[in-house]
Amino acid sequence: MGDKKSEGVSLNNIGSVYYFLGENQKALSYYNQSLLLHRLIGNKSGIATTLNNVGKVYLELQENQKALSYFSQSLSLHQQAGDKRGIPTALNNIGIVYLNLGENQKALSYFSQSLSLYQQATDKRGIPTALNNIGKVYSNLGEHQKALDYYNQCLPLYIQMGSKTGEARTLYNIASIQRDSGDFKASLTQMERVIKIVEDLRTKIDSQELRTSYFATVQDYYEFYIDLLMQLHKQHPSQGYDALALQTSERARSLLELLTEANADIRQGVEPKLLSQEHNLQQQLDTLEKRRIQLLNVNHTEAEVQALEKEIEAVLEQYQQVQAQIRATSPRYAALTQPQPLSLTQIQQQVLDDNTLLLEYSLGEKRSYLWAVTHKSITSYELPKRADIEATVQKFRQEITTPYLRNSPSIDALSQIILAPVAQQLGKKRLAIASDGALQYVPFSALATPGSSNYEPLLLNHEIITLPSASTVAILRREHKERKSSAPKTLVVLADPIFSSDDERLEGKVKVSPSSVPESNLDSQALTRSAQDSDVNFQRLRFTRQEAEQILSLVPVSDRKQAFDFTASRTTASSENLSKYRIIHFATHGILNSKHPELSGVVLSLFDNQGRPQNGFLRLHDIFNLNLQAELVVLSACKTGLGEEVKGEGLVGLTRGFMYAGSPRVVVSLWSVDDRATSELMKVFYKKMLQEKLKPAAALRTAQIEIWRTQKYAAPYYWAAFTLQGEWK
Repeated sequence: MGDKKSEGVSLNNIGSVYYFLGENQKALSYYNQSLLLHRLIGNKSGIATTLNNVGKVYLELQENQKALSYFSQSLSLHQQAGDKRGIPTALNNIGIVYLNLGENQKALSYFSQSLSLYQQATDKRGIPTALNNIGKVYSNLGEHQKALDYYNQCLPLYIQMGSKTGEARTLYNIASIQRDSGDFKASLTQMERVIKIVEDLRTKIDSQELRTSYFATVQDYYEFYIDLLMQLHKQHPSQGYDALALQTSERARSLLELLTEANADIRQGVEPKLLSQEHNLQQQLDTLEKRRIQLLNVNHTEAEVQALEKEIEAVLEQYQQVQAQIRATSPRYAALTQPQPLSLTQIQQQVLDDNTLLLEYSLGEKRSYLWAVTHKSITSYELPKRADIEATVQKFRQEITTPYLRNSPSIDALSQIILAPVAQQLGKKRLAIASDGALQYVPFSALATPGSSNYEPLLLNHEIITLPSASTVAILRREHKERKSSAPKTLVVLADPIFSSDDERLEGKVKVSPSSVPESNLDSQALTRSAQDSDVNFQRLRFTRQEAEQILSLVPVSDRKQAFDFTASRTTASSENLSKYRIIHFATHGILNSKHPELSGVVLSLFDNQGRPQNGFLRLHDIFNLNLQAELVVLSACKTGLGEEVKGEGLVGLTRGFMYAGSPRVVVSLWSVDDRATSELMKVFYKKMLQEKLKPAAALRTAQIEIWRTQKYAAPYYWAAFTLQGEWK
C-alpha cells in the first residue's frame, strides 16, 4: 500500500521481538531499517522511538557510551515533540547507562525524574520499570530495606499488567537482597517462582533457534538458583539441596527438548503447503550456496558478496519461520510434553553403572561447582569463579594446540583447579563429563592425572566421554531401544573430496564457460564470509584417502561403501542410502561459523565430475534433516566439535545436528588437527573397534594411548583433539 509509516512501525516491532529473545544483531538490523523509513518521511516520534530501541540493544551489548548517545538523541526529539510517554522512557534508559557505569547518584536522579513523569501521565507500563530501577540503585548503595520497599511496590503492578518478564526480574532482585541479607530460604521461595515463569515462557516459543537465544538471556537466573541451593547445602548438608542444584544444572541445558522432538515425526499431520514451502526454501538455500561458490571462484567485489550474503540471510530467516510454523501447527509437536531433566535418583538408576562417575560442572560469576555422582552417591565441590577458570582454559588451549609441547604448566594448572578436588573418587572409573562454558573446549583426556609426579594424561586410567547433559543420555538410550531394526551394513566413508580448480583430478574434464571456471584455489581468503571464524584453507587433505582406505580394508566389500573424489559429495551425504550404515565416517574439512551456527558444516566436493562448481557444503540445517540409523558418526575433520557457545545450550554445533538426525554417539575434534597423525589415530581406532570388538569409547581411548606412546606424536596436539560425545554403552 506504500504506507511507509506503518511499515516503519512494523519493522520496529519485529526488532523488539528479536530483542526480547536475545537476538541482538537481528534486532539491530530491523531497527535500522525502521529508522531509515521514519527518517525518509520525517516521522519524528518514529525516529525517537527507534533510536531509543537501538540504544537498548547497545546496552545489552555493554556498549554504554553508544547507548547513551542514542538515548540522548531520542530524549531530545521527544522533548521537541512534547511526547509525554517518550520523555520518561528516554530518561529511564539514560539512568540505566549511569547505573551500569557505577554512577549511582546520577542514575537515581534520572530514574526519579522518569518516575515522576510516568506518574503524571498515569503510564501503567512505565511506573513499575522506574520503581524497579530505583530499587536497584538502593541495592547497589547497600540500602537493602529501601530497595525492598521499591521492589515490593512494583511487583504487584507487573502482576496486574501481566508482564511475566517484569515479574520474574523483580522477584530475582528481591531474591538477591534476601540472599545478601543471609535469608536463603526466603530467597529460594522467590527463585522457585522465577524459574517457573521462565520455563512457562520458554515453552511458548515454537522456533528452536529463538527458544535457544531466549534461554540464553535468562541463564543468570539458573546460575543464581544453583548458587543459592549450594549455599543452602553448605548450611544443611543432609537436606538434598545439592541434588536439586544438580537437577537445575541439567534443566539449564536445553538440548533435551531438541532430542525429544527428534524422536517424534513432527511433520506428520502438518499442512502440505507448509511442508512444500520448507522444501522450496531448502532448495533456494542450495541454489544460493552454488551461486556463492561460483562467485567466490571468479573476480568479485565485496559488494557482490555482501548482497548475496544478505539474500542468504533473508532466505535462512524465512526457512526458520516456516519451521516454527510447522512446530506451531504440528499435532505431534503439540502432543510432546516438556521433557523434564532427570533427578539425582533417575540419573543414578537410568544413566550410571558401577564403573561410571559423572562429573558435571557449572560455572558461575562468584563461584563454580562440580558434582561427582556415582550410582550410589553425590559429592559436590566449590570451584573458583568463571573468569578465573576461563583465563586458565585460554592458556591451556594455546599450549595444547602447540605441536611440540608434550607437557605444559597450564595442563597442570587446569587439572589442579577442575580435577584435583575430586581426585580421591576417580579410581579407574569411566568418566562421563558434562562440562559448561569454557570447559567445553577442553579435552579432558589430556589433563594431568592428579597426584602424578610426571605428566600422565588422564586417559591412561580412564575412558572419557563428553555429554551435553546426563539427561540426554537417557533420551538417546530410549530412542535407540525403540528402533525397529538396526542398519544392515557396517561402514560408509566420505573422504578426499575435490576443493580447488587446480586439483589434478579435474584434468581432462569438460571445460565450462569462462564465467564459472574457478580461477583460484577456494581458500580461506575467498571464503571469509562462508567460513567466518575458521582458519581452514581448503587444500587437499592427502592423508585422508590413505586413512579411508585403511579403515575400509577392515570391512568386507559387500558391507561397506566408499565415496571418494567427486562422489564424496553433498548428494551422497544427504541420500537415503546413508541410513543403511551403522558407522558414517567423514574425512574432510569442517567449517565453523559462529555468527550463523546453522551455516557451520562439513565441506565435501566443490566440483562435479564435469568440473563444474557445485554446492559441497553439508550445513547444520542439512544435517538436522538427515534420517540416520547410525550407531556412530565420526567427523575426522578440523574443529568439528566446536560451534557457537550459547549459554544453556553448550556448543551449538555438528554434534547436536547428528544426534538429532539419529546417531547416539559422535566423535568430533576440538581444534585443527594434523592430517598425518589423525590418519594414524583413525587406523588404530577402527582396528580396535572392528577387529577387537571394543566399544567406540574404549577403542578411541586405546588408540589415543597408542599414539601418545609413539615419540613422534607424544604431544597432546596430535592425539587429544578427538572426543566421543554421547552414549558410551
